[in-house]
Amino acid sequence: MPLDVAIIGAGIAGLTAAVSLSRSGHRVQIYEASAFSGEIGAAVSLAPNGVQVLQHLGFDFQRARAVKMVSWDTVNGVDLARIACQDLNGAADKLGAPFFAIHRVDLHRELMRLANVSEVRGPVTGQQVDGIILRLASPVTRVGAQEGRIEFADGTVRHADLIVGANGLRSVVRNAVAHGPGLAESIRLVSTGQSAFRFLVPTEDLRATVSGRKLLEWKTLGACLLADTKLVDKERHIMWYPCREDAKDIKCWPLFSMSPLSSWTFEKAVLIGDAAHPMFPFGGQGSNQAIEDGGVLGVVLVGVQDVTGLHQRLELFNKLRVRRASRVQILSNVRANNEHLVQDQIRQYMEPGVPLPRSFLDRLVHDSRFDALARCEEALRELKRAETLR
Repeated sequence: MPLDVAIIGAGIAGLTAAVSLSRSGHRVQIYEASAFSGEIGAAVSLAPNGVQVLQHLGFDFQRARAVKMVSWDTVNGVDLARIACQDLNGAADKLGAPFFAIHRVDLHRELMRLANVSEVRGPVTGQQVDGIILRLASPVTRVGAQEGRIEFADGTVRHADLIVGANGLRSVVRNAVAHGPGLAESIRLVSTGQSAFRFLVPTEDLRATVSGRKLLEWKTLGACLLADTKLVDKERHIMWYPCREDAKDIKCWPLFSMSPLSSWTFEKAVLIGDAAHPMFPFGGQGSNQAIEDGGVLGVVLVGVQDVTGLHQRLELFNKLRVRRASRVQILSNVRANNEHLVQDQIRQYMEPGVPLPRSFLDRLVHDSRFDALARCEEALRELKRAETLR
């Protein structure tokens, strides 16, 4: 029998997991706290590691109006002198897929199309139904990982074979996982005092001014990091890359840090996305790691039909994801070309055959040239060979 899966959160991680788990034959319902199924925000950077997972799921980059990025420049924000430039034209050959910039709304909308969800309001009890159901206005107040119990704000209670915590920074599912017997991790979300301001500026608005036209003549067709090189003890920079039109409002996101978790799973619960590994935006990997998580979770649970098999595969999911994402999470704390500042923190999460990232180019290769699904398939083959030899 397929598993009954409850995904808490309908963001990028939750929707990617829903598509992947559904295609692995499991019954999926998504519970979203808000009363709408849309997304907010501005542009998102899709690196080759995330793009490969989306390609596997049938994501239509043209439909989603994604813009291919051909370079990544690091620039002195004071005098606009280029400090370094990485040519991304050959990314598909060298890293497995191109880099894209995409509007978060378009990314979300295309994932919704792939999920082919039916939207309803509020949680309900009763028998699971066919197809992916997205239940809006369904805030979760408590999760019992051992019994697969989900309690909602309106008093409704549901049970699932697997609860996927994809509900972001302040996830109630994370509390159930990290505070389980034998784990009891100390989780502290620490305010960094920093914020990310995200907005889009129409190209036509830049063309309407002399200074704007000069900037457009200077700007290359890729991502550009403009750093305040006069600051020594603080971090201040602008990331500039192309995206589609609209969304001119400025949104502010306070940035919080959290130490990597030792495990993302406990009993019938698993964490993905920001619930598992909140990241700074400095490496552009937050969404890509969420996509990796969701894609791998579906593949690793192919063929699982009971609780015994579930626990074994969730252990494998931990093995595949925790150290990989923890390295990326730590790297996200520093901007490009400052990778040397976190090398000591990364060492404890290194794996055989993975070089320690010592430069921005090393980091680009480490983060982006990783085929999460291929690694998952390899691990599953190894697991089956081991089972055959027993």
